[in-house]
Amino acid sequence: MTDEKQPLLTGPSIIIDNTENQAVELITSPTSQNKDDKKKNTEYNPASERYLEHPTSNFDTLIHLLKGNIGTGILAMPDAFKNAGLFLGVVGTLFMGAICTHCMHILVLCSHELCVRNQRPALNFAEVVEEAFAMGPVSLRKHAKNIRNVVNVFLVITQLGFCCVYFLFVATNLQDTMHFFRINMGVHSYLALLFPPMLALGMVKNLKYLTPVSLIAAIMTAWGLVITFYYILQDLPHTSTVKAFASWHQLPLYFGTAIYAFEGIGVVLPLENNMKTPQDFGGWTGVLNTGMVIVAALYTAIGFFGYLKYGNHVLGSITLNLPNDALAQSVRAMMAVAIFLSYGLQFYVPMNIVWPFIKSKLTSEKALAYGENVTRFILISLTFIAAALIPNLSGIISLVGAFSSSALALIFPPIIEIVTFWPDRLGTYDWKLWKDIAIIIFGITGFVFGTYASLENIFSHT
Repeated sequence: MTDEKQPLLTGPSIIIDNTENQAVELITSPTSQNKDDKKKNTEYNPASERYLEHPTSNFDTLIHLLKGNIGTGILAMPDAFKNAGLFLGVVGTLFMGAICTHCMHILVLCSHELCVRNQRPALNFAEVVEEAFAMGPVSLRKHAKNIRNVVNVFLVITQLGFCCVYFLFVATNLQDTMHFFRINMGVHSYLALLFPPMLALGMVKNLKYLTPVSLIAAIMTAWGLVITFYYILQDLPHTSTVKAFASWHQLPLYFGTAIYAFEGIGVVLPLENNMKTPQDFGGWTGVLNTGMVIVAALYTAIGFFGYLKYGNHVLGSITLNLPNDALAQSVRAMMAVAIFLSYGLQFYVPMNIVWPFIKSKLTSEKALAYGENVTRFILISLTFIAAALIPNLSGIISLVGAFSSSALALIFPPIIEIVTFWPDRLGTYDWKLWKDIAIIIFGITGFVFGTYASLENIFSHT
């Protein structure tokens, strides 16, 4: 919403509060269905039951998908390649893109299957995992609510991590730009200056006021990327000047940064749920594959040429490596402003998860009147404090990617598929089961080693 993971995604969430009774009913209902139920489910089409005031076209969805996946993560890809090596960076990025895209397809497929079973028009990420466990093996049904809460916790951690990266990204780029004007201040000073305007953006509650801001940010990001490519494609050295393979010790850092960049799974279901023709979202030539091929190509290109250009001197954001001239400074300024303007929209996602939970615990009218603003202030302050305590842009990006993005993008989707289609719909010789287990092992390995390496990197620079 990645970065990244934008709350175009709030549409389906409207259904959440009205489905408690359905969830309880699902847990107690038998797994097997009679013929009439099967016929009813076969005939039910979730897309035809969605009543959308402003459905999105295929092109609109593609643009939203690109915006949801292309953010600060793409600027960190050269740093990721530094931790993998030039050759392994290319292979690894394309492989990671393919795995993440496959997991997105898994989530959409399971969402559609569960919508049909439960006669519901749409589900969000947390609802999909809850419904899968509620209708899965009997021993897992009692954990349906808990696993939904776990997914929501990871979503909140991921999105607040993105907000923390936004704080630090804007501060470091602003600091570098001010050096051009001979103004030398520490990054903590810029973080303090940014806190009031970031707080103001985070206090905006109505999405319609944030949408035009997001559009401006998207245009500025696109223009910034064009100029960045203009710089890094000039006077490229020979590929022999950089490492083809980095050390094994650095690979977990590569994993964390790459999965941070690719983790756009949070936007997938909201986008598909809001399409005019959702049947065009999947498939080999569908919107999802088209968008992710473009994303993977951009990530690979900027990672390859950025690392080749600057080698081991590449920084956490490629914009910080650009020369000290007016055009390059304009890129830093534009990207900083674009990410700054995106903060309010990015913050909307965790707030949309946290506030309903806190609201349900408040009883007095005074608490309800001031509770939301207080909650917003606390969450924004947390992202500010984290950025101030760990002013290491590449370290935070890798940590957020390894710890939370890997869980959402690589671990939960295959688990959902196994539980949803258990036990007799996992393919010939249960090939889907073994495939999903392999993805889960890959995700857990990256989660453990990536988190450890990221924390080690952060503490070694403090």
